[in-house]
Parts: sequence; structure tokens; C-alpha cells
Amino acid sequence: MIQIKQITFRIGLVLAVAGMASSCRQLPPLPLVESPRVRLDQPPAGPVLYEWTGAELTGPVTVTIDLSEQKARISRGGQPAGWTYVASGTSSHPTPVGSFSIKEKARYKRSTSWGVVVDASGDTVNRNARNGRSAVPSGGHFVGASMPFWMRINGAIGMHAGPIPHPGSPASHGCIRLPRGMAEILFEATQLGAPVEVVP
Repeated sequence: MIQIKQITFRIGLVLAVAGMASSCRQLPPLPLVESPRVRLDQPPAGPVLYEWTGAELTGPVTVTIDLSEQKARISRGGQPAGWTYVASGTSSHPTPVGSFSIKEKARYKRSTSWGVVVDASGDTVNRNARNGRSAVPSGGHFVGASMPFWMRINGAIGMHAGPIPHPGSPASHGCIRLPRGMAEILFEATQLGAPVEVVP
């Protein structure tokens, strides 16, 4: 009698579990709940590339670029207004050191010296091309590198928005690349003649 009760109990248990499984299949899936601190749709945040605290300050803007740190410090009206990583020229294309000023500003600018070479189909065949010195295939042409928020300081050297591939390390052909957000801020905040100091 005990054995029959045990078998009946086991059969009942199996049927109950099967019924639960079947009813679970009919229910809609639970919604995905994200933690307030973790966004599942975005990659982890990278390093902070710049900070701007000069929005409430007034007065002329000055920029000091430290090549050894690959950082620039900005002041406005003599008070600290922010800092930013930069990517200056590599050892083969060094950024000049000295006291300069902003001589030209252009929101949209392309390099006349460095860029890419594309073939007749528009495919890039040289990603590190120098205008007039790199081979160009028949039907192809040179395309100057984009340099948004251009601020010329010395000859063909200027500050502009560009990639900072390894914060703290040089990466350019001589110009001072800035994170795009800071390049736009600096472009709007500076006037022609604003002093720019580049130190080793």
C-alpha cells in the first residue's frame, strides 16, 4: 500500500512539473531589467580625454601645450578653465616648440599635405599619403585629411579635432590633435591672436 502511494505521489509530481513547464512556455518572457549603473547597449566608458570648466569664466583664452605629457591646459581670464589630452607630432614629424598665436580659424578644413590616395573606383590605396610625394594610380587622386575646427598657429601646424589613439602618446604629422568636443569648445572660445605656448 505504501509502495502504491509512493508511485502515485511520484507520477503526480512529474505531471505537476510538466504542467508548470508547459504553462511557462505560454507566458511572455520577462522584460530585461538593466542596472542603473550598467548600460547593456553601450561599451564600457574609456578614459576621460578632457574637462572644460570655463563656461562661466570671461576674458581671453590662453593655451599651454605640454609635449612631454601630451596634454594642454587652458585658462580664461587668467583662471584655469580646463585641460585636454592632445596628440602632437611623432619624432619623425615633431611639433615645433615656442610661443605662437592663433593666426587662422576654419570650422571645416582639409590638409593640403597629408591624407589618403584613392584609386579610380574611390577605394583607398594609401592611408598615409603625402601630397605630391605619394604615387597616385591612373584615375586616382589625393584626398587631404579632415581637420575640423582648425586653428593655425605656425605655418602648416595647427590645433584641430582628430583621433587620440593612445592618450599620452604622440600620433600626428606635427599638428596638435584635440578630442572633437574640446576642439569645438576651444574653437568657439578663442579669438584670432589668442596665445598658444608649446613646451617640450
